[in-house]
Order: sequence, then structure tokens, then C-alpha cells
Amino acid sequence: MDAFYASVELLRYPQLKGLPVVIGGGRRKVDDALLQHPDGSGPREPCFIPVSEFPLLKDYVGRGVITTASYAARQFGVGSAMGMMKAARLCPHAIVLPVDFDEVRRFSRLFKSTITEIAPVMQDRGVDEVYIDFTHVPGGQREGGRVLARLIQIGVAPNKLLAKMASEFHKPKGISIVHEGDLQPLVWPLACRKINGIGPKADDKLAAHGIHTIGELAARSRAWLVQHFGKATGAWLHDAAWGRDERPVVTESEPVSISRETTFERDLHAVHDRAELGRIFTALCEQVAQDLQRKGYAGRTIGIKLRYADFRGATRDQTIGQATQDAAMLRRVAGQCLKRVPLQQRLRLLGVRVASLVPVAEAALHPAAAHSPGPAQGETLGLF
Repeated sequence: MDAFYASVELLRYPQLKGLPVVIGGGRRKVDDALLQHPDGSGPREPCFIPVSEFPLLKDYVGRGVITTASYAARQFGVGSAMGMMKAARLCPHAIVLPVDFDEVRRFSRLFKSTITEIAPVMQDRGVDEVYIDFTHVPGGQREGGRVLARLIQIGVAPNKLLAKMASEFHKPKGISIVHEGDLQPLVWPLACRKINGIGPKADDKLAAHGIHTIGELAARSRAWLVQHFGKATGAWLHDAAWGRDERPVVTESEPVSISRETTFERDLHAVHDRAELGRIFTALCEQVAQDLQRKGYAGRTIGIKLRYADFRGATRDQTIGQATQDAAMLRRVAGQCLKRVPLQQRLRLLGVRVASLVPVAEAALHPAAAHSPGPAQGETLGLF
């Protein structure tokens, strides 16, 4: 889904179409005030809010990062995962809006429901991405896949590796069909980073060997790549450079873990900001519990993630005897994990994670109190 988070907001605020819009950061007072009549008479319809009243990126103060940006904003060099303060220097007049996760998930479900009506073999890759296999979809092979590609605006290729690349070729609203014979003219001139799975470190290592493009990677032998990158990675790099990918479209898969985390607008101290941290910590546990309940899972391993003001990180987890999806239980066990990490420094990020997941039908859940590993209700857990 192209610029998905921004597209969701443009449905709510059609008056912003064609303007630079940045999505990111947490909801602020200015965002809530936007939905109220200036005269205090109550809420107003989002589509009637004058453009001049929307908050601008130049006035943003905080450490949030951009989730996505409209194409009008991208022309100024603004992009996903960029710090919003940095983006403000590039495009100060961009409108900034927070992420509405409930609305994003709602449209994601609609999107996937539409896809499966056309092509039932679909692999879910998150809120804004899927792989589909339309080998056996009636009419799917017409015009080499172009009929279906035009219908649902996708990149089409013989396998998932090339389809991922094809989906990026002609954004927005462009159609890309990549055949095996297109590898040399279309794929080999691209930078190695265009291969999904080659990150910054691998790219730097390839560059140190004089390998910058996929074609230059393809020119190295499998044996040479295995020698310099290891057996598994070297073989994968060779196959990827030659457009080989045997992974099927998997329609059923079990999640490994479910987590929520948040980066604070300012560094928080475990003692001085205890009330605020406690509220955030409880909210994260409740959100993870809701995610577990919505997806039909419970988990036995509950953990926390911290990032300090100096960017060092810490994680702790604890495994309990009975899988749970109860928010109070998650809060209790995660609170015990907090007791095992230093909390003298200020914090910039806090996260809660549940792993060792099992479907609820297999969990034989009992009331949380029956398998509580922690102190009695009302006792202080951790420092918040």
C-alpha cells in the first residue's frame, strides 16, 4: 500500500490532497484542538477544517520519527524513519498529523478483504503489504499478468523477491511487470540495497569489495560470496542477484511475538516522572493485551525493552507457567522485569513484548490470579 498512513489521513482530510503531509509522532493537544470549533461549540467535521488551521512541521518540537509522507513532501527529501525535527528543516511548511492506528488497521482489513476476493492465496506482511499468488486465478495470466496488475495496482514477477522490487519501480500508481528475461536490463543496474534483506551493514561490506549494484553482485561467483559472507548468506546473495527465490506465498503463519513500544517526546526519569511513566507503561500493557485478544493468542514470556538517554538499551523477560492475554497479568510480570534493570538514567523509549505465543484455543486459560507469579494486588512493582 503506497504511502498508506498518509493515504488514510487524506481520506479523512480530503482538503489536504496534493499538499506536503507528514505522518508521525504521538497525538498532541494541537491535534485534538484541530477537531473542535474555534468558538468552543463542539466537534466539527474533519473535511471542513480550513487548511490554514492544520499544524505545521516547522512548529513541531520533539523526537518523533516520520511514519510516512505524502509524495508532495517526499519531493523535499522527507522520508520514512527520518526524525521529524530534521524533516522540519527540509520541509517546514509540511502539515504534520499523528498516526491513527485504529483507522489504519480498519483500512488495512478492508484492503486485504478486497485482495482475497480477487486472489485468495495471500500472504499478510503487515498493515500495508501483502504477497499474492495468482497463478491459478481465472484470467490472472492474461496479457502476462497486466490485467490483474492494473486492477489492483501491484508489482508482478515470477517470485516474491522480484515482485517486491517491481512494486517499487513506478510509484505511485505505476504498473511493473518483471519477467525473468528482464533481470539484466531492469534489475542489475539497481543498487544492492534494493534487494529486500540487504541492510546498511551488508551494503557497506559489499561496497568495501567494490560491489555497488546488483549486476556487480551477480558477477561474483557463488564460491567467492560464500567465502566472504558465509555459507548461508553467500548462497542467498548469489541467488538474489540472479533473481532466484523459491519461497512460496504462505497464507498461514504463527506470529513469533507481539509488542508495543513508544519513544518519549522528552527523556523521562523513573522517579521524577514516575506517574507519567506508570501511565505509559500501563497503556502499553493494555495495548499488547488487546492485540493478543484481537489476534487470538496468549503468551508465556513477557518482557520489557528500554532505551536510555545515551541510546544504550536493555531488555529483560520472564516466563510464567500459564499463557496469558490479561492486561493486569502483563503489567505485573513486566513490572517485575523492570526491577532487574538499572533505572538511574533517564529513559527515551519503553516497550512491552509477549512471546512464546499459543492460540487461545490451545492455551486453556485460567483466571490471572490463579497463576500470578507476582506480589499481591496493590504492591508496588518496579519504580512505576
